[in-house]
Amino acid sequence: MALLKTIDPAPTFAPRESTPMPERLIAGAPAFKTWAQDAAKDDTVKTGVWEATPGETRSIKGETFEFCHILAGVIEITPDGGEPVVYRAGDSFVMKPGFTGVWKTIETARKIYLTVS
Repeated sequence: MALLKTIDPAPTFAPRESTPMPERLIAGAPAFKTWAQDAAKDDTVKTGVWEATPGETRSIKGETFEFCHILAGVIEITPDGGEPVVYRAGDSFVMKPGFTGVWKTIETARKIYLTVS
């Protein structure tokens, strides 16, 4: 197992494609692509690239910590009870365990992610 991992922001292998769970869909018909690139043996730490087309979904982190770095596109995240925050290419943020809110993809967005469960 390599102890240094470079995350490819434009992977050439086929992604896993998905859509939001019906109970989390708020608006639109967003489609997701995930290029998983590394994970701990027990799957508690995962990293890769994720892409979403426009739409709105409920974001519920549960016990998961997630770091995101936006590579392309525009999103707006509104924490429950909070004000909307817009992120664009070049921006980074963290959603901590217990976070709940609305994730709105305004322009198709691609991010590097790192989750810890």
